[in-house]
Amino acid sequence: MEKKVLTSTEIRSRFLAFFEERGHAILLSASLVPENDPSVLFNTAGMQPLVPYLMGERHPSGVRLASIQKCVRTGDIDEVGDSTHLTFFEMMGNWSLGDYFKQEAIEWSFDLLTNSEYGFALDPQRLYVTCFEGNDDAPRDEESADIWREIFKKHGVTGERVYFLPAKNNWWSPGDNGPCGPDTEMFYDLTGKLTHGMTFDEYKKTDEDQKVVEIWNDVFMEYVKKDGKVVGKLENKNVDTGSGFERVVTVVQGKNNVYETDIWTDTIMETRNISDNQKSERVIADHLRTAVFMIADGVTPSNTDRGYILRRLIRRAVFNTKTKKISKHEVQKIVATIIKKYDGVYENVVTQEEKIISEIVGEAEKFEKTVVTGLKRITDLFKKENNIDTFALDNNDLFDLYQSSGFPVELSLEEIDRERVSKGLSVIDNDLRKKYLEKFNEEMKKHQELSRAGAEHKFKGGMGGTGEVETRYHTATHLLHQALRDVLGTEVSQKGSNITAERLRFDFSFPRKMTDEEKKRVEDIVNEKIALKMPMQKVVMKKADAEKTGALHFFGDKYGDEVNVYFIGDDIETAYSKEFCGGPHVTNLSELGHFMITKEEAVSAGVRRIKAILD
Repeated sequence: MEKKVLTSTEIRSRFLAFFEERGHAILLSASLVPENDPSVLFNTAGMQPLVPYLMGERHPSGVRLASIQKCVRTGDIDEVGDSTHLTFFEMMGNWSLGDYFKQEAIEWSFDLLTNSEYGFALDPQRLYVTCFEGNDDAPRDEESADIWREIFKKHGVTGERVYFLPAKNNWWSPGDNGPCGPDTEMFYDLTGKLTHGMTFDEYKKTDEDQKVVEIWNDVFMEYVKKDGKVVGKLENKNVDTGSGFERVVTVVQGKNNVYETDIWTDTIMETRNISDNQKSERVIADHLRTAVFMIADGVTPSNTDRGYILRRLIRRAVFNTKTKKISKHEVQKIVATIIKKYDGVYENVVTQEEKIISEIVGEAEKFEKTVVTGLKRITDLFKKENNIDTFALDNNDLFDLYQSSGFPVELSLEEIDRERVSKGLSVIDNDLRKKYLEKFNEEMKKHQELSRAGAEHKFKGGMGGTGEVETRYHTATHLLHQALRDVLGTEVSQKGSNITAERLRFDFSFPRKMTDEEKKRVEDIVNEKIALKMPMQKVVMKKADAEKTGALHFFGDKYGDEVNVYFIGDDIETAYSKEFCGGPHVTNLSELGHFMITKEEAVSAGVRRIKAILD
């Protein structure tokens, strides 16, 4: 009898059921937009929304948690379309906050991966694992290795299976400060021929040849780092485990790449109709799926931050179509197939279908105009040359086209070739093309270094914003939010915020520019509440009860049945402001000082931004 292949839906439900049956609270995915982390634009890992709890804060849902978290990473955007790279993906994970540790985590990982009744039904004979080899910070992780050897022996898995690797492979740390520790990683043989075990050297060669792929990872947070050095052990040992959902589906379904799984079947069929080749159809599918989830979580196209990422994704999708255009009808069909796949999983995607289509179509139409402008500029570049045979781009030409009008470097070079052919010349040879791209990349690198330097300054409050000044600014955003609703109406809702040690930035939905009078009224309200020395208090409530109090929440369902509600006032029923939030906050508004709005501006259609300071 042929083995039944699990669908992605079955894999999702099996994962959640597995950990729920083992006492884990199932958390709904947090928004792609981090609620209290100004250090990143998007959630990039499953554990990211849980960092405060991994560092010791009590989670409302308990000490055993599991989730499938929406994530976005665009660092390898040029690789999208190969067998593994995606810009949007989901991370499956389970966590222990000072509860179980290595024994249970490892046993459950093996059980989930290999059990055919309620797990992923992978062949245990094709499984290999790595453990931390030890260094000056921490000893060799023999405990994990022994647990694995016992599991393999119990299940009749023979041959050498456990390998020790250095910290760069098997040690997790969030940076120079915070919880850290060794991890054990599970690898699966993709060939089906490596069931006999391997020597360490054979394993290394197999890994280099990508014949095995990492399928799961258990991180054991038992140490704490300060200024880049391990300085001791945590009071509570935590477990952070997980893996990419799309990767697991690929391996479980026996496919060679993520785009061949049932996650993509229908979407690829739609994008195939408007693309020239396989890579392009995958790029369109990937980028539009990411755009769907970004827009559903409140991101709109713009020239800065998250909006810029979204704009770039939509434009790259359009560029990869045959005609460099995408109609509303085509967008509707693609978005509909994406939404159908996640109906019942992410309801905010389903309920915002019309808005999602509108935003994508609007940005695509803007890009069509950009294409016309970009083509004209390329034509003008040729006109400046007296001798077309010697035509050469200046150092900044490609980058200027990219920066000024979002014109992709790929399209620039394609159109230059078209111009040359139209004048009886050959296309740019590979050596010259390489030089042009090197020039472009040099300029892009300079731009990124400047942007990164700015971002480091801009986001120096870092994860959690636990510094005194950042805490004051974060508290002030609650006051500002409610004051805006008092002055402008309840249509105002938070769309994002960013805190540094110098100022707060608050994005909110509103269709027009604020008047000077409105800004002054908002300032006066905030300062009035500060002068009253109102308390800021926290209560942990059932989510349904919290919603009944009127507490505001605009960032998706981050928690389980219980949530933290921060409110300003003596009690939650009569509170001036109340919101779902993870902190940090002052205990009394008198700590804030004087509030002043320094700027109010547009971010995108229907979204305004306020910058303000406390002195």
